[in-house]
Parts: sequence; C-alpha cells; structure tokens
Amino acid sequence: MGVQMSEGMPTPPGYARSTGRIRALNLMIDFPDAQATEPAADRLAEFFPQTSDWFRTSSYGRLVYRPEAPVGDWLRMPLPFSEYGIERGAPYEPGYRKMVEDLVTVADPKVDFSEYDLVNVLVTPNAGPSALDTVLSVTFAGNDDAPTADGVPLTHTSFIYSRQDDGSGSYEETGYRVLPHENGHVFGLPDLYTMEGGGSVGHWDIMSEDWGANNDLLGWHKWKLGWLGNEQISCAAMPGTSEHVLEPLATAGGPKLAFVPVSAQSGYAVEVRTAEGNDEAVCRPGVLIYKVSSDVDTGQGPVSVEDSQEESGGCTRRPNVHAELSDAPFEPGETFSDRPNGIRISVLAKHADGHYRVRITRP
Repeated sequence: MGVQMSEGMPTPPGYARSTGRIRALNLMIDFPDAQATEPAADRLAEFFPQTSDWFRTSSYGRLVYRPEAPVGDWLRMPLPFSEYGIERGAPYEPGYRKMVEDLVTVADPKVDFSEYDLVNVLVTPNAGPSALDTVLSVTFAGNDDAPTADGVPLTHTSFIYSRQDDGSGSYEETGYRVLPHENGHVFGLPDLYTMEGGGSVGHWDIMSEDWGANNDLLGWHKWKLGWLGNEQISCAAMPGTSEHVLEPLATAGGPKLAFVPVSAQSGYAVEVRTAEGNDEAVCRPGVLIYKVSSDVDTGQGPVSVEDSQEESGGCTRRPNVHAELSDAPFEPGETFSDRPNGIRISVLAKHADGHYRVRITRP
C-alpha cells in the first residue's frame, strides 16, 4: 500500500483549496446521552475568530477563512453517542459514515452543503472522554465515497471533541488550535507527530503539536499550500557551494526557504524562525534545518528537525512545548553536517535587518 498522505509536492488532487476564500460550515451537535449544557454559540466561540486569524497570519493573507454557522443551535443526533462506536483511531466505516448520514438528515433542511468548501463538526464537549485521556478529534479528507448532501460528497470533514485544556489556564488563548491542525489535513498536510509524540518536529509546526503556546507551520508546508511562491524558494541541487539569504518565515515577502535534495524522495529544508507572527514560543531564533521525506506516511515521521543543541534539554519550560527541540535552530558560526551524503549547511551571518546568510556545500 502506498503513502496515504504525503509530504510530496505538489499535493495530489482531492483535497480542499488552500488559497483564496474558503467557506467553512460549522455544525454544533449533541446526543441523547450527551446533551449540551451550554449554548451552541459558546462552543463556536471557542474556535472563532481565532482560527480565521491564525490562517490569515500563517498564509500572509493568501487564505481567507470564512466560518459560517447557519444553524445557531445544537443539532441533536438521533442515536446516543455510545452507539456510533467512536474511539481514537476509529475508521470511517461504519461509525463515522452513520454519524455523517444522520447529520445530513438532521441538518439538510437548514443547510445547503454545496455552498461550502469544508465542514467542521463541533461536538458537545461532554460527549466522549476528556482530551486529557484520549484525543478523539479527527479529519476525513479526500473521501469521495463519503455520504452526499445537496449533490456533493462531504469529503472534507473535521470532527472536534472535548477541550484541549491542560489546566495551565491558557485554554482561552490556545484551545482553538486543534481546529487549524485538523483543517490542515483537509488541505493535504500529514501528521508530524508519531506514536512516541512530537519528538521528530517538536513545536515547530502545528501538525506536530497543537497543544500549548501558538506555533506556525514549517516553510515546506507553506510552500505546499501555495502560501509561498516558487520565487521565494532556492534549490541547492548542483554540486559545489552556494550561498542563500533567507528572511524570517513570519514576515511576508522575500526569500524564505532553501532546499537541498538528497534523493528523489527526500531533502533538507532550511528556513529562519523567530518569535513573530504565530510563533510565540520561539526561545532560540535562528536557522531551522529539517529533513522532509515524501515516502514516509502521515504519523510515521515524514519530517525530522535537526537539533543544533543535542541533549541540551531545550530553552523553554512552557507547558505542552517539546523542550528538547526548542533550541534546535542554528546560529551564526554553527554548521549542520550530513556526512553520509556529503552535505554541509553553515550559518554564516545574521544581518542587521534580521536576514540570515547560509552556505550550502554538497558533492
């Protein structure tokens, strides 16, 4: 079986558009055995306008995320939550198919599904276990066999459960971030965490860690989504030495990413990360280097960040931020080496304007 969701470029067809204006349908649901205890509008307000703002900032305005909730009240599902058989890792068949079919039956008289690019199903938080015990939130994207409503299949649907509240008092500022993560799958982005957690990428991408302090996407993902143009990317594919000036990823415009191919399926991406924009938890600004592998599937570690300060323990103690990789960026005078492939990436200087100059050497 091939790779289900790949880091390869370009993203294959079948996913939602990630540029321009998209309309996101939000439906709040509860169940006979898990009836909502708060207004549906309060559940919606946990995610908006924060999610729209996050996408606007991350995309440099190239994605205009328009949330809509044509049904302002809870939609009561006909079956108890327990009868849908929903658990972590549950496949689409049969439980989610039945839930979507029932949702269409309940909502269709009030909703024209054909007007929307994606669907967010915001489940009452008291349905299912706490997110501290089991994270149920999931997305089914590119599923052309999904139930149809108003002539279109519901191929891009995210289900959000419980609340990602770690008790640190930051939920009102950070709890929404599960939704940009799940919507990332709708746009074709894979999970970067593995069964062991976020140790491959740490807090450098919301597809790795979506708890805790705000964070952005990797430059590779922004290129994949169409938020960076080809003219902002340089490629070190030829033998010899090349120098590249890179501007911070958080700022709009200018050169953002250098890529060093290793094989037809993998290579190193080089970018500058700073405590700006969505990246509020950066404690060691500098040049982030990571390997991208298009032949490694979602959740299996398709991206791995190179740590400039191995086994340092990191430079942050913020809750739900992977500490060890928090100081991963390279600073001027430091070099990353891939000896088996003969690749060296050296940070030469940081200019007064915040730009970094990098030298790449390859055989």
